[in-house]
Amino acid sequence: MKVKIVGANCSNGMKILKNLNKVERELDMNFDIEKIDANDKKKYNVTVIPALIIEDKIVSSGNVLTDREIKNYIKEYCMS
Repeated sequence: MKVKIVGANCSNGMKILKNLNKVERELDMNFDIEKIDANDKKKYNVTVIPALIIEDKIVSSGNVLTDREIKNYIKEYCMS
């Protein structure tokens, strides 16, 4: 599963990355995580960082998602 974090270099982006790694371990899945610099946010149509993109769909922008919220997005994606 391809996951991108836009603004991964900021403190909130790092928190999302930490929570994403936790979800990866809990669900025993491997994510293809791409860390994208905040300067490249326009390329991904993101206005507010940090943003989480799962399989080219922006699922969150401007929020630090908890591991539970990320897990719900991953499960939702897997079911669709």
